[in-house]
Amino acid sequence: MSIKDNIKIFLGTALLFFSASLAGAKNKGNFNYSGNQLPLIGEPYTALPLGTIKPMGFLLKMEELQRDGLTGHLDSIYSLVCGDNNGWLGGTGDGWERGPYWIDGLVPLAYQLDDPALKAKAQKWIEWSIKNQREDGYLGPRPLTEGYEHIQGTQQDMREDWWPKMVMLKALQQYYTATQDERVLTLMMKYFKYQQKMLSQFPLGHWTYWANQRGGDNLAVVYWLYNRTKEKFLLDLAETIHQQTFDWTTVFSGNIIRTLNPLPDLHCVNVAQGLKEPVVYYQQHPEKKYLDAVKMGLSALRDCHGFVNGMYGGDEHLHGNDPTQGSELCSAVEMMFSLESILPVTGDVYYADYLEKIAYNVLPTQITDDFMRKQYFQQANQVQVTDQDRNFMDDHTGRQVFGTTSGYPCCLTNMHQGWPKFIQNLWYASADNGLAALVYGPSKVTAKVAGGKQVTVLETTDYPFKENVRFTFKTADKVQFPFHLRIPAWCKKPSVSVNGDIIEINQKNNIIVIDKLWSSGDQVELHLPMEFRYSQWYENSLGIERGPLVYALRIEEEWREVTKSGYDDTFWEVLPKSPWNYAIVKSEIQENKLKVEVKDDIANNPWSLKNAPVIIKTKGKRMPMWTMERNSAGKIPSPSWPPRQTDEHEDQIILIPYGCTTLRISEFPVAEK
Repeated sequence: MSIKDNIKIFLGTALLFFSASLAGAKNKGNFNYSGNQLPLIGEPYTALPLGTIKPMGFLLKMEELQRDGLTGHLDSIYSLVCGDNNGWLGGTGDGWERGPYWIDGLVPLAYQLDDPALKAKAQKWIEWSIKNQREDGYLGPRPLTEGYEHIQGTQQDMREDWWPKMVMLKALQQYYTATQDERVLTLMMKYFKYQQKMLSQFPLGHWTYWANQRGGDNLAVVYWLYNRTKEKFLLDLAETIHQQTFDWTTVFSGNIIRTLNPLPDLHCVNVAQGLKEPVVYYQQHPEKKYLDAVKMGLSALRDCHGFVNGMYGGDEHLHGNDPTQGSELCSAVEMMFSLESILPVTGDVYYADYLEKIAYNVLPTQITDDFMRKQYFQQANQVQVTDQDRNFMDDHTGRQVFGTTSGYPCCLTNMHQGWPKFIQNLWYASADNGLAALVYGPSKVTAKVAGGKQVTVLETTDYPFKENVRFTFKTADKVQFPFHLRIPAWCKKPSVSVNGDIIEINQKNNIIVIDKLWSSGDQVELHLPMEFRYSQWYENSLGIERGPLVYALRIEEEWREVTKSGYDDTFWEVLPKSPWNYAIVKSEIQENKLKVEVKDDIANNPWSLKNAPVIIKTKGKRMPMWTMERNSAGKIPSPSWPPRQTDEHEDQIILIPYGCTTLRISEFPVAEK
């Protein structure tokens, strides 16, 4: 690119590019958006206000399905808990986490879609919290006293628990960024003064251990409020919260997660939420051990409990890496939120890669296409979905079927944050007063850059199914600002063009910064060639990935609706209509014979067997010895000599994106010949 075009190209990782800022020596931050204030470290990227990022393409369809499905109607579909009698609306019903969970997903959905009906539903809960805050600062449902003596123990105590208040604080934080309603800041100031006063007498773990293990969520909102008020007591409160929070830094840094006999006594969702805590606290104490802890923890999860899809065996507590162990839907959406919280603080695109892996593989397969049913536990190797016992640590009925309140209803209310918060983290403001596209998906952003000028960028793409991402700039006047692009770690030969001219880049770098005088109509084209990657998992099984997607065996499905005594609603079971016990022929991998077919037109809702945008054709052999055990695929036959017996005949088998499957094999045995 010639100098006359006024383009400067910077290459490197965000951590290196902003090393001075991360060291805390000088904290200027983004001119247009409120980021960390001293003494907190300067973060390389700052979240944009809710509503500035809009979904397009299939991401818009996902949110429309939520609007028309459970997210938009949970107050009527699940009225027993999310209706007018909820404690967070002043009623005598549930006063714990489930109402706030719903609002935590409803608020971003409402403002991203700019939907008046959804905004009104959310506002009802927001208004009650603001207008009914107690004089001493207490937030949320009041403890039930006179006339409710029959409610004893945790049902009563949980109304005072610190944990559900953390969820409502997150919802209020999002609402403020969309509306600038100053009442939110007033509420938070009063509440945090109350919390500072009470934590010595009632520490985070006083009522339930959930608050103790999920204190990172509390801590993040304290820092967010400090950045808007600079009230010093908030930093003291942050220290107290960190001290009373479960020591995730030590857990992730040590060998606890790697112990297998006995398995770690760590709840799957707490682990997902705990991932953010060391990095959140790092903002006040920038010690490398906090950054290292998270990656060490993720490495331990991968090695001892991990699946090819990026999740880990946790049904409910950590339970090893057999691909028929379950992973909870709450774990997926909370892991996504942790990654979304870590990414802007560190600028480390490792977390963006990981976020896409969960969002584009795990999330869509665990919720029905109409967003009306969810699956509490999914399996990486899942060959039938039935209301039968499995080798889950928590094997109550309904843990695997697609239902509403089946399993445990936390996921029914918590799943709504998945897509909206993912969309909210596609784009960031950068510390150099530019824009950053760190996570890819069809979208539009309207934001301020440079000295306050507004620009709109359209991101047009069929990613993660196709390799090209196009950015089109719209500005009223020419404006100079840096534009950041992530290069995923899995991409070996990326290319970037500006208005058709190719830019030379070093493929070892994972952030490209294009500093240019931008004009309306300018285009940047990012090309991310996707090659096959092969990995080894449980019993030396084979995982197959290409780009951000994991690929799994296509299994024909029979869905059946079931009515059963003891369930609040009907649920769906899914049975296989085609064989599943295939081993991949080894020569197909060694000689790279897999054949890829990508559809020209991607369906609005691509996450289904019918609409799968990509198919991979390869060869497999049936393995008769691999049969059902305890209503799941049996233990993967381990490699041995002589090789495990397979059918002589080779079949052509079809692999499709993991997120398009309900039944699947995603970790395969390998046939030697």
